[in-house]
Amino acid sequence: MSLIKTGRSFQATLLLVSVLALAACGFHLRRNAALPASMQRVHLVVSGSGDLQRILARALRSAGATVEDSRGPGIAELNVPVARFSTDTLTAGGYVRITEYAVHDEVQFNVVDAEGRMLVAPQTINMSRQFSYDATDTVGNASQVQEIQRSLNDDMVQAILFRLQAVGRHPLGAPANASSTR
Repeated sequence: MSLIKTGRSFQATLLLVSVLALAACGFHLRRNAALPASMQRVHLVVSGSGDLQRILARALRSAGATVEDSRGPGIAELNVPVARFSTDTLTAGGYVRITEYAVHDEVQFNVVDAEGRMLVAPQTINMSRQFSYDATDTVGNASQVQEIQRSLNDDMVQAILFRLQAVGRHPLGAPANASSTR
């Protein structure tokens, strides 16, 4: 019986130490983005195909916005005219065998509020990831590129939401035209 009691107190102590360690290191759960008040209803326009529109719409809904199917009065518009991936060869080995690639993601966006005023001027965000290429595993390489693109889409949506949140907190101090590379 005392062994069971000792085991439970050990588990409780371990849990307490873990919680204190997380608090001490500055870890905080990520909250949903606080969008500008004028973006409570938003129409999303994303050019091209891919998962960016679906992921961005889900993130906007999580942040409390209602994503509308079409334009209309009282509806802001988040326009993404450019959303594209590209790859570059970084290094080549013997006999011109490619050994390393970079996957680039570029997104341009702007936001017009419900009254038709420019809330976020056109901005460009560039991100990239590098990976090693194995000529003997072409199936694995294709799935690796797909996973990198999925990861870049997730990071891109977070970057857009951070910029929207910044505009919500500092409407006059928002940059007119910013570009970042990650």
